[in-house]
Parts: sequence; C-alpha cells; structure tokens
Amino acid sequence: QVQLVESGGGLVQAGGSLRLSCVCSISIFNKLTRGWYRQTPGKQREMVATITGSGNTNYGDSVKGRFTISRDTDKNTIYLQMNNLKPEDTAVYYCNGVCSWGQGTQVTVSS
Repeated sequence: QVQLVESGGGLVQAGGSLRLSCVCSISIFNKLTRGWYRQTPGKQREMVATITGSGNTNYGDSVKGRFTISRDTDKNTIYLQMNNLKPEDTAVYYCNGVCSWGQGTQVTVSS
C-alpha cells in the first residue's frame, strides 16, 4: 500500500516562507510525475507544482516565481519551497504520486 506523508505546514505572515515535504513509502514514486495540489473549502483542488521522473517541473500560474518544487530521490521525497507567501495561498496542501494522495497539511498565511 502506497503511503504519502506530508509535513511542514503551519501559520506564517504574508511575505514569509515555508517548506513542505512529502515522503513516499515506495521508490517507484521517483520515476513518476508527482506533485503538490491545494484546496480551500468550496473550491476544486488545484495544481500547484509537479515534477516528472526526469526532473521537469510545471507550476500553476498563481505560484510561478514564488514556489519551487524539488526532489530527493534517495529519500523518496519531494519538497515545495514557498516564498513570498500571500493570504490567498492559504489552503490544505496535498501531495500526489503513484495514484495516491497524502492526508494534507494546512498552510495559513495571515495578512
């Protein structure tokens, strides 16, 4: 059974930074496209950033230039470095990979 475990969420002031981590229980995670999504109440889950097995990245328009997705294949882990956070970034952030979702981690940005 695939397990994805996120960590790193929290409360931060606008302009601040956070780094999210997602660890996968199986190594095939590293060979597939995986990424970060976010959701707020009443809205659909949206793509934040993805990274392919070869390391190509893709970002949602609202986070380009502020967020960076990266990976550590030795640790079956992906990261999301979030800089210059805005109140509209407040959401539950989910890790996705190997057709599975993590439990989510709350990010709250105060104005």
